[in-house]
Amino acid sequence: MQAVLILAHENEGQLLKLVSTLTGTFEVYIHIDQKMALSSEAKEELDTNKRVHYFSKYDVKWGSFNIVRATVDLMKWALKSPSISYVHLISGQDWPLQDPRKIYDYFENNQRIYMDFYRVGDAKKSGEPLLWWMKFWFNYDQVNRRSTFGKVYHRVLLVTQRLIRVNRLKKYGFRDGDVFSGQEWIDVPRDALEYAIKIWDTDLRYQKLFSHSFCPDEFWLQTILGDTQYDSRIDCNIHRYINWERENGKTPATLDERDYAAIKKGNYFFGRKVKFPDSTKLLEKLKLSE
Repeated sequence: MQAVLILAHENEGQLLKLVSTLTGTFEVYIHIDQKMALSSEAKEELDTNKRVHYFSKYDVKWGSFNIVRATVDLMKWALKSPSISYVHLISGQDWPLQDPRKIYDYFENNQRIYMDFYRVGDAKKSGEPLLWWMKFWFNYDQVNRRSTFGKVYHRVLLVTQRLIRVNRLKKYGFRDGDVFSGQEWIDVPRDALEYAIKIWDTDLRYQKLFSHSFCPDEFWLQTILGDTQYDSRIDCNIHRYINWERENGKTPATLDERDYAAIKKGNYFFGRKVKFPDSTKLLEKLKLSE
């Protein structure tokens, strides 16, 4: 059996449709952001579906540690079932771009780890070295990084911590070369996930480091698996269709009919991001073309 883990933060109706689409094939585990209040009708629908497991524990802000905490909790919950052999992590705004059974069959008895993965080195995002996001101290569970205040606050943190030479990597015994990164959306076999969770729970340096990093969801699993016996099994093709071009690379664009040709040309399993009703015609077209 395979499990799909969903990080959901909005649009109750779309989430219910996504769950309905997946549970004919997969076990589904969901973390529902505390800011997303489910109606009694939605709770009843989820409660009556024996393949659905959900909880709401964290207020997840962009770039914060709570997204890692929610993800780890979902993984641990799925691993409690000995029948789960493979785990897929998606957001509540993702959608299968192929028949779920075809996706399932591709990963059945598959020992590859599908994960965006690279050693950070000198890589930058938004003009900032990614190593700063690990070396410096951040508290974006308390501060909204995307607010006007959060943007100014971020710049102040960078300037002050560079001046006083903060290095949390060194503090916790990591070298610059130990840090790996990539998108958070992954497909991982059970053995690799069990290894990562064991390291997470026993080598507490990782929790201490990532609890006050920036965007730790893009680092924690890659860093744990990097330079181990598992990294030779990593395939960087995550089979996700994401259109960054329409939003100038700052955020994924909402998918619509303009993405149809590109989706059909590629071997994509999930699309990010889907939003009703903007994406409805695209999904209808994909269904009619099968």
